[in-house]
Amino acid sequence: MTSYRLGVLEGDGIGPEIVPASVLVVDAALAAAGAAPVEWVELPLGAAAIDTHGDAVPETTLAALAELDAWLLGPHDSAAYPEPHRSRLNPSGTIRKRFDLFANIRPAKSFDGADAVVPGTDLVIVRENTQGFYADRSTYRGSGEFMPTPDVAIAMGIITRPAVERIAVEAFELASRRRGRLTIVHKANVLKLTTGMFRDVCREVAARYPDVAVDDFHIDAMTVHLVRRANDFDVIVTENMFGDILSDLAGEIAGSLGIAPSINASHERAMAQAAHGSAPDIAGQDVANPIAMILSSAMLLDWLGARHQDPALVRAAVLIETAVADTVRGGTRTRDMGGTAGTRAFAEAVAAGVKR
Repeated sequence: MTSYRLGVLEGDGIGPEIVPASVLVVDAALAAAGAAPVEWVELPLGAAAIDTHGDAVPETTLAALAELDAWLLGPHDSAAYPEPHRSRLNPSGTIRKRFDLFANIRPAKSFDGADAVVPGTDLVIVRENTQGFYADRSTYRGSGEFMPTPDVAIAMGIITRPAVERIAVEAFELASRRRGRLTIVHKANVLKLTTGMFRDVCREVAARYPDVAVDDFHIDAMTVHLVRRANDFDVIVTENMFGDILSDLAGEIAGSLGIAPSINASHERAMAQAAHGSAPDIAGQDVANPIAMILSSAMLLDWLGARHQDPALVRAAVLIETAVADTVRGGTRTRDMGGTAGTRAFAEAVAAGVKR
């Protein structure tokens, strides 16, 4: 059995609650699947790291991540950091940029027995993670935002052919393994050169996948289609900012942003990260929904299993997904889903389900 070393970065807000909940479930799933236990490596990040290391993402943390197989990242509350940390690239962006985690994979799937705006939603948003209007991630040095005068602010939206091609390949490969449908989201009627190129390069890649049905929509129209008929979509590929916005919308349509998982990946490394924020208003109250972080961890196990051809990890990921669905169907839910279970109690129920 192969043993893996996974980083644990709890982050801010509800992070110290939902990340340990995910570790509990992963440990149970690995044991049930007959996989070797993970070696967890805890690393400082976020507000606590500012206090102890003078930086929200210490260089020692980044160096340690480079030596690990993958890692779990909790949410961060960078808007509440003191200056100059608040004005710097946030912890997630810093890590994504350092390790070129170009693919942000964000599923949105409703649960039986839980309310969803569109029941039967089961889609995945594949978001290009390194370019677009997120300026600090789009430039080699300095910021892509600048102010030529105190009253004028400018942002560069950068799109390059190689970046679009590699995210399109990820999306088409995923669609090939799912239901064989892919939707390209853009704004080529207005942003003709940038998102127009995104659409066109995705169309070029589509020629390599004749068994995948392809369509495309403008971003504004896509928001309407998701609200009306999210269950008609399979895989959606789009640029950075559009993907960030659509995935939050899709998570809520599926039932709650608290159930929206994601991984950020390159060809060599991956990071599990719930799509939601740090929710400081409910931090420390044991009411946060850990599903997004738990399912993100399952996605990470699946990614590792595929990369290392390790079927035990893939089995563990399936066990987690099944146990989460069974737990919700059985009536154990957190407050945001209409239930009464606390964060830890829900995780323990899922771990027990995994063992069964």
